[in-house]
Amino acid sequence: MNDRRMQAVTDLAAERWRFSLWLTVAMMVIYFGFILLIAYNKPLLGTLIAPGLSLGIVLGAFVIIAAWVLIYIYIRWTNNYFDRKIANIRAEQDLNNEDNVGSV
Repeated sequence: MNDRRMQAVTDLAAERWRFSLWLTVAMMVIYFGFILLIAYNKPLLGTLIAPGLSLGIVLGAFVIIAAWVLIYIYIRWTNNYFDRKIANIRAEQDLNNEDNVGSV
């Protein structure tokens, strides 16, 4: 693996790490925000929005849906961006290997 390819893979891995970190922080804010509301403001969560439906139930469902949405965002990003970049790096390496084989 040449230095340029190694640097491209390292940069891409760092970019994936940063993207994953942002999604993780978003999920933690949503989850721990909900937990803190449960701990410190139970009356708010007990507020009825409709008969038999409290704000706590709605926010609990939001936490679950937010997790699904964040997973979807990550999958879309990896399929549309990350995998394409990896394929480009591999294709470039294959071209370099073909050039080296032809010159021997």
